[in-house]
Amino acid sequence: MEISSAKIAELVKKVLADMEGGASAGSDNEVPVGVSNRHIHLNKADLATLFGEGYELTPLKDLSQPGQYACKETLTLIGPAMRPIEGVRVLGPLRSKSQVEISMTDSYVLKVKPPVRESGKTEGSAGVTIVGPKGVVQLKEGCIIANRHIHMSPSDGVKFGVKDGDTVTVDVEGKRRTRWYDVQVRVHPDFRLEMHVDTDDANAAGIGNGFKVKVVKE
Repeated sequence: MEISSAKIAELVKKVLADMEGGASAGSDNEVPVGVSNRHIHLNKADLATLFGEGYELTPLKDLSQPGQYACKETLTLIGPAMRPIEGVRVLGPLRSKSQVEISMTDSYVLKVKPPVRESGKTEGSAGVTIVGPKGVVQLKEGCIIANRHIHMSPSDGVKFGVKDGDTVTVDVEGKRRTRWYDVQVRVHPDFRLEMHVDTDDANAAGIGNGFKVKVVKE
C-alpha cells in the first residue's frame, strides 16, 4: 500500500504536535513544564564543610529561572536505610539555609519522611546526611518534597488573573491525561513562566521538559 506525500506530511505534523504536548501554540492558559530532579541547595558554612574552606561552586549551566544555575559539584545523600543516593547535583547560588529536594520515590530509598513543602519552608522537615569530598553535614531538618508550583512574572500574573500565593488547577492533556489540584502560584519580577514538578509527577503523567500544560479557568 502506497502512502501519499500529503498523508506522510499530515502524520509528521501530528507526531510533532504530540511531542510539543498536543496543544496549540499561543494559548492564553498554557504553561511550559520544567522537570526537577533531586538536588541540593547549600549555605556557605555547609559548602565549606563539604568541599573545604574557601571553596566556590563551579557553574555548569544556567537554569530556566534567571540567576539560578546547576553546578559541576555533586554530593551523596544518606538516610536511615544506609542506602546512599550518589551524584546529587548542587544548585547555585548559595542560600541562607541548606535544603535538599527529593521525590517520594527517593524518600523510600533513603527511608526518610520529608513533607511536601514550598521551597524554603524547611522548619520541622526531615533530616538527612550529606556526604562531600572533604566532610559530612548532618541536616537535622531541610529535606523536603517540593510542592507543584508555577513561576510567573507580575505581567503573567495579570494575564492569568492570579497573585503570589494563589493556587490553581492544572490539566495535562497528553497520552496520560492528568489533573493537578492546589498548584501554588509564585509571582516575582525575576521569575520566568514555568511550572515545576518533580520526576515522579512527570513520569506518572508521561511528560518531560517543555511540555505545555493548561491552567484551568473555572
